[in-house]
Amino acid sequence: MKPAKYKIAVSGASKLDNCLSRVAELSKEIGKEIARQGCILITGATTGCPHLASLGAKKAGGLSVGFSPAASEISHIKTYRLPLESYDVMVYTGFDYSGRNLLMTRAADGVIIICGRMGTLNEFTIAYEDGKPIGILEGSGGTADLVKYLLKRPHRKGASLVYDKDPKKLIQKLIELIKKEKN
Repeated sequence: MKPAKYKIAVSGASKLDNCLSRVAELSKEIGKEIARQGCILITGATTGCPHLASLGAKKAGGLSVGFSPAASEISHIKTYRLPLESYDVMVYTGFDYSGRNLLMTRAADGVIIICGRMGTLNEFTIAYEDGKPIGILEGSGGTADLVKYLLKRPHRKGASLVYDKDPKKLIQKLIELIKKEKN
């Protein structure tokens, strides 16, 4: 087995009600493409887009790492009611959602934004402020579709961003951006 190229975090809506109707399919495809490109998928170990991406990565034979807001497996399942089955490695942060978001985004080489609400916005702003390469799945709804508007007047330069509607092209663009940033 070849060593993984990069760690790519998928941030997105845990509930799909404000997303594009085919966001579930697109989320799975993002996960598959991360695995196909030899990268490790990282998520906040939640439901919705991140979980679907993890299922896609698993189906493609990829490695999936979850960063849980819970302090233990029992709390992850019983208190937070979050999935476990698609993860190869689970990190129990014990820092609730906002602390988990910080650890998850900082563990990644790049971040993908799919749809999303406030948690996704929080993960986006952390990645942006940290200068992480970010890929936006255009037209997926929610936070992803607000990013260009939010960045019209940034106070200071943050991360480099790439946009695409196609999961395969988006992952390819993000990997190129990560390579450029690391060299």
